[in-house]
Amino acid sequence: MLTLPMLLDAQTSTSFAKKKIVCVGGHPDDPESGCGGTLAKLAIAGHEVTIIYLTTGEAGIEGVGRDEAARTRKQEAINACKILNVKPVFAGQIDGDTVVSNDSLKHLRELISEEKPDIVFTHWPIDSHKDHQCASLLTIQTWVRSQTKFTLYFFEVCAGEQTMGFHPTDFVDITDTQETKRKAVYCHTSQDPPGIYACGHASMEDFRGRELGVKAAEGFVRMTGKGMGLLTT
Repeated sequence: MLTLPMLLDAQTSTSFAKKKIVCVGGHPDDPESGCGGTLAKLAIAGHEVTIIYLTTGEAGIEGVGRDEAARTRKQEAINACKILNVKPVFAGQIDGDTVVSNDSLKHLRELISEEKPDIVFTHWPIDSHKDHQCASLLTIQTWVRSQTKFTLYFFEVCAGEQTMGFHPTDFVDITDTQETKRKAVYCHTSQDPPGIYACGHASMEDFRGRELGVKAAEGFVRMTGKGMGLLTT
């Protein structure tokens, strides 16, 4: 099983095969704020990275209709993906009305399967936002049912307010891609980027960096076990 440390340690090897990476987030701005530095780092190393947004953020702009909000936030996500040098995919669920069902699982499984990923990132499932939980649970179930196993990692967002009970098993030094991540987050102008950073993300990068002994880092929990799996904390 390919792990994130193995992937990062092997980046300097000329014989190391490029890999496919997928990140599943609840809304535009979640993947960028949760693990944008890592995604940028993987893209810079030549790996093929795709972000799957479960929703298009329809309910995310106060006083704006859902269709208009979706158009705005979709374009913001596309702009952010250009900065990260990753491919955006939109799963078509509705912000605030996400569901975990057989049909929604089938659809996400198909989207992930099309990418043939080696590693997948998604939300930590213990989260105050149900859209984040839906994205996580659908991805976990995809991992469980995948005939070709990918390595699954969970990221954190707005620690304490949204992600809860998160204890990383792995860290990625994002010192060199911290500014790229910030530029991607700031593409989401409708979401008050300074507010995103004030919601724990600046302190998260600093604290995870302190844990790793670097300027800035992102933390992850790796899914382990067979069958239904066991979450490692």
